[in-house]
Amino acid sequence: MKRVSIPEFHSALKAQGVAKVHLAFKCPLCGTVQSASDFIAAFAGNTFDDVEKYLGFSCIGRWTGAGAPRKKPDGRPCNWTLGGFLKLHQLEVVDDEGRAHPRFEVATPEEAQQHAALIETAG
Repeated sequence: MKRVSIPEFHSALKAQGVAKVHLAFKCPLCGTVQSASDFIAAFAGNTFDDVEKYLGFSCIGRWTGAGAPRKKPDGRPCNWTLGGFLKLHQLEVVDDEGRAHPRFEVATPEEAQQHAALIETAG
């Protein structure tokens, strides 16, 4: 389990070099790279602020009708969320009071930039 502080978490997001709406995370079960723009496109909300609570916590598949995670990650969305009983995440963000908050892994800068480019060309 990787544990990072809030400043380290924000630094990893900033390093992606994308607009806020394209900050990207990877679902720990299906491996899907997803950003706020995906949640907005799936009608989970109209703005970044509307969907921020889902970003890095629930897989986009919860809004697109995807099924349960498969035995091996295949890059297709699933319906996983970190709010359930099973704790299968690999990243926790530790707040100033020492509380750990589960999160999806932050996508690499290359993954985030590639995902943003795909969204921009599709949109």
